Amino acid sequence: MQDLGHTQFFRVETEPETGVKVVLSTVYEALTEKGYNPVNQIVGYIMSGDPTYITSHKNARSLIMKVERDELVEEMLTEYIKNNGWE
Repeated sequence: MQDLGHTQFFRVETEPETGVKVVLSTVYEALTEKGYNPVNQIVGYIMSGDPTYITSHKNARSLIMKVERDELVEEMLTEYIKNNGWE
């Protein structure tokens, strides 16, 4: 008979999160290797949400789809602000 007086814990192993910087770096590299303009392609993806702007080379399309588009914009804007000394 089970002891119903205590709470049991259930743990699920999760995949490690891939940081937004790593995703952007991988996608940028994959697009460059395939001969695309990475800035144009990433902007096209962010604006439209259409994953076909991103190559499947190096699993880039799957990676970028794991990150919300607003997180991509936030990361890029944060880095832009840091690089321009606006902080």
